[in-house]
Amino acid sequence: MSKTLHQLGEELKIFILELKASNDKKSQFRPERYNNLKLSMNVAREKTPHVTVIVGISEVTYNINSLEKMNGSLGPDEKFIQRWLGKTGIMESLQACWKLRVDNRGKITDVE
Repeated sequence: MSKTLHQLGEELKIFILELKASNDKKSQFRPERYNNLKLSMNVAREKTPHVTVIVGISEVTYNINSLEKMNGSLGPDEKFIQRWLGKTGIMESLQACWKLRVDNRGKITDVE
């Protein structure tokens, strides 16, 4: 069974926190910034399979078929998101979430 979008968002948050904690060595690292990290997909607004990563008031949207950035920016944090998207199984899980939303006409927020 594939992971939910919420579970994937939690995985991304943990991934970023672990990488930043090991890289930043106490140089203005603020882990609380990622407490509200969210992933979303809006099948009604955008027909291209995509995932939007939201951190605070910033967001970036990636095509989940080609890994190309479609819109937005998260600044230096984008390198962590791109690394996470390249991990084994992530794209397949995101594509499964997209398919479930399309099949249900976007009326679901999280599918178990």
